[in-house]
Amino acid sequence: MADIQKMIEEVKGMTVLELNELVKALEEEFGVSAAAPVAVAAAPAAAEAAPAAEEKTEFNLVLKEVGEGGVKLIKLVKDVTGLGLIESKALAVAGKTLKENVSKEDADKVIASFKEIGAVVVAE
Repeated sequence: MADIQKMIEEVKGMTVLELNELVKALEEEFGVSAAAPVAVAAAPAAAEAAPAAEEKTEFNLVLKEVGEGGVKLIKLVKDVTGLGLIESKALAVAGKTLKENVSKEDADKVIASFKEIGAVVVAE
């Protein structure tokens, strides 16, 4: 036990640079890494945080393909956006963002509606 106390006292008297050299020497001698326990403990926390950051709750609906287009498409764009007939036709031809900040449930309904008439809308 006296040897351990003696080593602790020696470590207390070392500078930061000397402690760094000691750690490196111990790592090389025993084939271990002093950083491994910290990395292992941090990995689960990072894994838990990542899915929460990736999960989106609001989406922008973008018309990618108009399919056969026509009156059905224009009417559907009008219903989804609340725009007038002329603005809906222009938007259907341009193929731009139909609606912003839509919930996942609403986005799925709109995407299904456009799919029924042969058009493609994606949630971004």
